[in-house]
Amino acid sequence: MSLKYNMWRENQREIGSSDFSWKFPDQPSLPKGKIVAMVVLDGWDEANPNQYHCICVAETPTIDFLKQGYPFYWIFISPEKWRLIRAHGTAVGLQTEDDMGNSEVGHNALGAGHIYVQGAKLVDLALASEKIFEGEGFTYISESFSKGTLHFIEYYFLLFHNCSVLQLLLKGSAKHGAKKIRVHILTDGRDVLDGTNAGFVVALEKDLAQLREQGVDAQIASGGGHMYVTMDRYELLHYVYYDKQIILSNAAEALEKLREDPKANDQYLPPFVVVGQNGKAVGPIADGDAVVALNF
Repeated sequence: MSLKYNMWRENQREIGSSDFSWKFPDQPSLPKGKIVAMVVLDGWDEANPNQYHCICVAETPTIDFLKQGYPFYWIFISPEKWRLIRAHGTAVGLQTEDDMGNSEVGHNALGAGHIYVQGAKLVDLALASEKIFEGEGFTYISESFSKGTLHFIEYYFLLFHNCSVLQLLLKGSAKHGAKKIRVHILTDGRDVLDGTNAGFVVALEKDLAQLREQGVDAQIASGGGHMYVTMDRYELLHYVYYDKQIILSNAAEALEKLREDPKANDQYLPPFVVVGQNGKAVGPIADGDAVVALNF
């Protein structure tokens, strides 16, 4: 898009102004009377070819034909018009080049005409500036800090970004007055390698230990596989209702114990509750507490 066209779009954002119009001007780079088709191939990827890349090893006659460039009925397909676009990382408004795109990212990016900053990056910016701790939402939950507990329900999986968000929220909450914090972890094993969550739980325990050294009562209170505990997309009757909970003294022990089952995996780990020396759960959610849910 031209600079002039973008400036026009920006000026038209003032809905209610006297010169506001819903009508867009003609697109300067596309002539009238031409048929333009945009075909979105969901899941298509053209990474470096290798024997494990299903698209590289599959027969793709239609795509091959389009790339070569031949007259096709009334359409002339020009090979120099073939372009690949990036659907991950900073090109689609994500935080780093290691962040993969998905359906939700594409829904925001397609047709935007510019790089659309995704919600996860907005969270990053708010955390970096600490403005997140000045917002209405944090002000609301901080009302629980004097007498209640701050709970984080975290979809905890092997993306460094997602883990860093929790770390910054923990440190920032403690800095702004939270005295009692409990984390409820949901393990993955679907979008990342199965079995990787144990290492990140150990890292989380170290972060919580540092908060305890500062006088903050911070612990992991419960957890379980995300598909078993809260996100039963296949309707396997586990949703929220489960017949038993494993009672253990800490989260690392829970993951180790539950993984002893040969059929166990991070995605479907049974729910567990961490108990203290008095035999009671260390982090039940009670009236007056605040609950923050995190999901990448």
